Amino acid sequence: MKTINTLTITLLMLASSLTASAQGWPSNYDGVMLQAFYWDSFTPTQWRTLEAQSSDIANYFSLVWVPQSGRAANNPSMGYDPLYWYDQNSSFGTEQQLKSMIQAFKAKGTGVIADVVVNHRGNLSNWVDFPTETNPYDGKTYSMSSTDICRDDDGGATLNWAKNNGFSLSANNDTGEGWGGMRDLDHKSQNVQDNVNAYLKYLINYLGYTGFRYDMVKGYSGSYTGQYNSNSGVQYSVGECWDGTNTIRRWIDATKVNDQIQSAAFDFQFRYTVRNAINRKDWTYLGKQNDGNWPLMSNSYENGNYRRYAVTFVENHDTERRANAAQDPIVRDTLAANAFLLAMPGTPCVFMTHWMACKKDIKMMINARKAAGIHSMSTYANQANNTNYYAVRTTGTKCELLAVVGTNAATYNPGTRWQSVLSGYHYAYYLAKSAEQAWVDLPSGEYDGQQTATLTAVSEDDGARLVYTTDGSEPTASSTSVASGTTVTIPAGSTILKVGLLKNGSVSSIITRQYDISTFEPYNIDIYVNTDAVGWNNVNFWTWGGDGSHAPANSSWPGDKVSTTVSVNGKNWYKKTYSINNAADCINFVFSTGSGSPQTVDINDINATTFFEISSKTEGGKNLVNTIETGIKESITPNLPIDDAIYTLDGRLVRRNTHHEGTAGLPAGLYIMGYRKVVVR
Repeated sequence: MKTINTLTITLLMLASSLTASAQGWPSNYDGVMLQAFYWDSFTPTQWRTLEAQSSDIANYFSLVWVPQSGRAANNPSMGYDPLYWYDQNSSFGTEQQLKSMIQAFKAKGTGVIADVVVNHRGNLSNWVDFPTETNPYDGKTYSMSSTDICRDDDGGATLNWAKNNGFSLSANNDTGEGWGGMRDLDHKSQNVQDNVNAYLKYLINYLGYTGFRYDMVKGYSGSYTGQYNSNSGVQYSVGECWDGTNTIRRWIDATKVNDQIQSAAFDFQFRYTVRNAINRKDWTYLGKQNDGNWPLMSNSYENGNYRRYAVTFVENHDTERRANAAQDPIVRDTLAANAFLLAMPGTPCVFMTHWMACKKDIKMMINARKAAGIHSMSTYANQANNTNYYAVRTTGTKCELLAVVGTNAATYNPGTRWQSVLSGYHYAYYLAKSAEQAWVDLPSGEYDGQQTATLTAVSEDDGARLVYTTDGSEPTASSTSVASGTTVTIPAGSTILKVGLLKNGSVSSIITRQYDISTFEPYNIDIYVNTDAVGWNNVNFWTWGGDGSHAPANSSWPGDKVSTTVSVNGKNWYKKTYSINNAADCINFVFSTGSGSPQTVDINDINATTFFEISSKTEGGKNLVNTIETGIKESITPNLPIDDAIYTLDGRLVRRNTHHEGTAGLPAGLYIMGYRKVVVR
């Protein structure tokens, strides 16, 4: 029996107050969300990898959306084939690693958004058997039966199977669109509702999630999402209602409980306007409807009343370009797309591949958004609109931000009331001089090699100066004083830069930037491939990604052929050596034999010596690949420095561990830290 103490009562009262005020998404929300995965991002989205990056991410994002974290029907899996709800050991790590990652973000003020997939569910051994599980939060056992499956599941195929095998389905048809391949759950069923309600409370109260992203909400009535959110008291909820704006609005309205909306939704029409402008090379599309649809966040849609519930984005895991399918990608101008996204109302959701590729620019865009005080319900006005560029002025709580995007963005003259603070390929940002703020163009973060930061006074006083310190102390009128536009050198090591606006002997608008500068040393990695399980007598290495230098010497598929092997600990390995040229560099692989068939699945984001074993198991006709630790040399290279740095077994520096992050985020393998051999699993 649980004992209720004073703290518990206080927490219950707090939860009750949150439930009473929760309306799907906070009003005037000024946070930015990160989608911390892309399709098959099994390496960069490992829970321990995200935790290792939590400080850097939390500086810019208030919410982080991660994949469905339960054990799925397939392995590896992105989680959209859910099977177990309370077994949280997934392709992204263990339950312990998941909880540690969630708590690491929460301690830094960033909430983690769970991907909730309750439209459909997988089965154990036949069409209708679900796992029976114990919920560790409430201690109760939960299960579903065949009668929890919609009667018209899979167009009637499930019903035919059930009749032929002695099972019964629900008497209710689906309350939304069907989805083939897994069982569509009948949300009219009280048992399904009880299961979902218990699961959502477990996600919040046991695992520590802050909010929900609901997958495929068109698959069942929006009223059930409203009931589930009201029951759980969740503050952040966003639904994937992939459709036109009117359909999205009707879904949002359907989530109402006691006449209060219970969920936001992704603004697909915002995404389409950006895609059209970029792919059609006509920036006027940013000011147009898409097939008669204004974006949900638009001033022009329902008088702007749905901006609060618009989670805007320009790319996600379903629209990105994948190796085996084009999907519906934005083919260029990633920076301009994100510049527009981060200057507009709604809650922006940045896609992980964009964050990884354009981190410095996106950080500065978010800084500018915060400097202006832009939030989900801010208003905006078009300033210029033609084929070559689009300019928009957004009013925040602190000042106005002017964003110009397009092929000729650099040619736009905003006038004297604006101060340029940021520019890049096909975009520019300006803050209104009335802001009276200090600005630094180098965002906080980790960098390789000495950096420079330009200090700018955003002020109507052309003679305004800036004062700064580099030791973390608060700048005063007697601190180092410089003119606007002065460049400051940031040396190797840790630096806390604080800058304030100096006017009439008074210092205001102090901003802080923290830098950790290291010196990267390029190194080589060896890729070993064993084919004993499949009997291949050669291996083709097809490579791409990273800094762009890793294309195979043979540019035609299937790439570079390796026919000879090396022996390591009694096993034969096909081996090839590659260079890692900077801290963000990595290599993606597909292995094959003969003329390119059979081939393996994609292996992504490799930046350390790795041993791969081609498995006889296949997925989608492609061989799976195991990363193994056996066969790695046992000798330890002597004379390595004894410090917190990590090295490969042959002495190449992996990282210096400036923040004492240990082995967090490293690929599986053996490493040297000091004189000790460390196993990363």
